[in-house]
Amino acid sequence: MRAKVVSHELPKHRHRWFGVVELDNGLTLYMSGIAAWLFEGDEVEIVIKGEPKDVHGRKILFFDDYELYRIYGKDKIKVWEVFSKKIELPRLSFGKEVYRYRILAREAIYEKDFEKIAELEQYHYASQKSKVALWKCYDCGTLIEANTKPECECGSRNVHIVEIKGSTPASRFLIFELLDRQPYEPEVVAYVRVDPPVPLMHRKIDGEVVENIREKVFPEEWFENVFSPENVFRELFSELRKKYSLKIARHKLWEKASKEAMKRCNSAASRIARVVVHPDYRADGIGAFAVRTAVEWISERRIPEMRMKKHLVETIAQMARFNPFFEKAGFYYVWDTASGKPVLYKPLSKEAEMYLKKFLESDEIARRHGGRLCVSRYGKVKKLEKLRFEGVSKLFRSFLDLDDVKGDVRKVLESFGVKQRVVERYVLRDVNFEIKPGEVVAVVGASGSGKTTLLRLIAGSAMNLEGEAYRPSSGKVEVVADSVAVLIPSEFEPEVGEKSILELIYEITEDIFLAVEVLNRAGISDAVLYRARFGELSTGQKERFKLALCLAKRPSLMLVDEFAAHLDEMTAVRVARKISELARDAGITLIAVTHRKEVIDALSPDRILYVGYGGVMESIT
Repeated sequence: MRAKVVSHELPKHRHRWFGVVELDNGLTLYMSGIAAWLFEGDEVEIVIKGEPKDVHGRKILFFDDYELYRIYGKDKIKVWEVFSKKIELPRLSFGKEVYRYRILAREAIYEKDFEKIAELEQYHYASQKSKVALWKCYDCGTLIEANTKPECECGSRNVHIVEIKGSTPASRFLIFELLDRQPYEPEVVAYVRVDPPVPLMHRKIDGEVVENIREKVFPEEWFENVFSPENVFRELFSELRKKYSLKIARHKLWEKASKEAMKRCNSAASRIARVVVHPDYRADGIGAFAVRTAVEWISERRIPEMRMKKHLVETIAQMARFNPFFEKAGFYYVWDTASGKPVLYKPLSKEAEMYLKKFLESDEIARRHGGRLCVSRYGKVKKLEKLRFEGVSKLFRSFLDLDDVKGDVRKVLESFGVKQRVVERYVLRDVNFEIKPGEVVAVVGASGSGKTTLLRLIAGSAMNLEGEAYRPSSGKVEVVADSVAVLIPSEFEPEVGEKSILELIYEITEDIFLAVEVLNRAGISDAVLYRARFGELSTGQKERFKLALCLAKRPSLMLVDEFAAHLDEMTAVRVARKISELARDAGITLIAVTHRKEVIDALSPDRILYVGYGGVMESIT
């Protein structure tokens, strides 16, 4: 059934999540704020799935009662139901699946969706003064700035979200819900905000500014009708100024200008303006996955306007210098804006690919970077030369007496026959093995079986440490490594001081990009934490930071006792997978002691050393 739009209506403080569209066939459609993109005279096609409800003489189709398509030339573009897709995202470690996410990607249309977006958005703000959302109390009318749903000062809880700060009336939001989640996991793990392209873009080259750079690379008409209420404002201001005071004219005009700008907006490009991933799920491919899905949404539904075919998706993202998730989603770095921010493009058509390729091949600066922006700074380490145990035994002796034990405690011990004893025990006996350069090795065994002793002997030989604990009782331990990083709790611990964790890593790497990369690899991807001191971190965050300190040294050999012992299961698995990948890519020989099967699976070790009853048994995986 075809019809034409008569009007749309959006309640002022519910415009994101409720809208009404009137059609010339007498039907009224209830939908989300998408209604703002449907204008008088637009031709649409409607598929009715449920009977219209008679409400005060109006025939109303509710959210689930219909599908709606916009007719644009010869094209039919789906408007409603909104984009929704269930996706499985397996996480692999060298071809073996370790775990997988089941995610529902869908456009935000409900009030609760925007509440979740506000909660997620606050992770990008490090100041108590920065509030990410605007709320309204429906009882007293007060507008409130807050990061999560507040209680009004009047005592009312009847408070509803109005707007996500930084967004525009033209913004569309895609959220990513975690399915099959645990009770402690967030419901929404990421969101992407899509806007029309910026009205103007200039390029900075060696201090010089090249104006309107996009139109010099791509067809000018692709960027003609972007969302620019400022331009409409200037056009209409003088007319309204004749009727109203300056303040009233500006207020009336801005609302009118925004609506008119949306009506005019119709470009062949879109812009990913925001990508926010929950800190616990960063550095695990969720960012690139979210961007790829958003690109699919943009291409399929022609987001945000739902009119002209999309040829390009652009993004202007300083974060792209430090994290390659846009490039992993198929974006190419092209240039820096006049303000120094990097611009990346994703072509959606053969035509766009042609223009982009021509620029990357012909522009002198682009030829040098080749469309790449964020390149790993870690590189290859100097490999381990030798790690060999030959007939190694380690005997522990301890003398036990009760001379200093008094009273009831002594009586209890004596009742068990504990008086005076010399305890001698071989923790390791005639152990022989060799570890090859660049291998990832897991060491497992019962508590007290000798796993830490094994690490001590390796560290003792590699670092030429004095002391009985670091030398075998007999046999030979040979370790030749250019540099060694050791993490044994309460024994080999870093000195951290009062500097922020990013500063501490930067002091070692002397490369700020590498410092951020190392923190990300160790599972610390929340930029707010970068400025925290070690003492301000949680126990799990401290453990991840210690791993980052080890990685920052770019060691030939890395020894870790009780790997990921203080991390929850999923975080431990993510960290193990990322560190194992980095170790193999860089050529680090990693030896990790762990009790946890899921961590062993995520490490995907080349071999496992089973330690117990004095022996060490090897298993090549």
